[in-house]
Amino acid sequence: MAAACLLALAGCQAAGPEVTPTFSGIAADERVQFTGTEPFWGGEVANGEALYRTPENVEGERFAVSRFAGNNGVSFTGTLAGEAFDMMVTPGTCSDGMSDRSYPYTVTVEHGGRRLDGCGWTDRKRFTGPAAS
Repeated sequence: MAAACLLALAGCQAAGPEVTPTFSGIAADERVQFTGTEPFWGGEVANGEALYRTPENVEGERFAVSRFAGNNGVSFTGTLAGEAFDMMVTPGTCSDGMSDRSYPYTVTVEHGGRRLDGCGWTDRKRFTGPAAS
């Protein structure tokens, strides 16, 4: 009887947390380009550095970012103009609403108390549709 109880208890061990693989759709050495409208903004991230452009700053501003691969995308964090800059890139068909392009990633930027939604692509996974004029 005691042996049966011990066997029953042995089968009830607590399971550890399930380990899920991190997102591998964008390699660490890939350049990520992004764009958004209303207001217009865009730029790129490569090699630990971001370039962020707006109509008011066409040349853009470069700043260091850290990359984190999560379960369903990658994020880049840094400081732009003295404020936190957080950008999340996740797979999913995206339209900028202004062109006939279809992008492979959605992009969300949080900076300066604002949230901006846009689209992204990489050198390996490009947008489809007309090129920029």
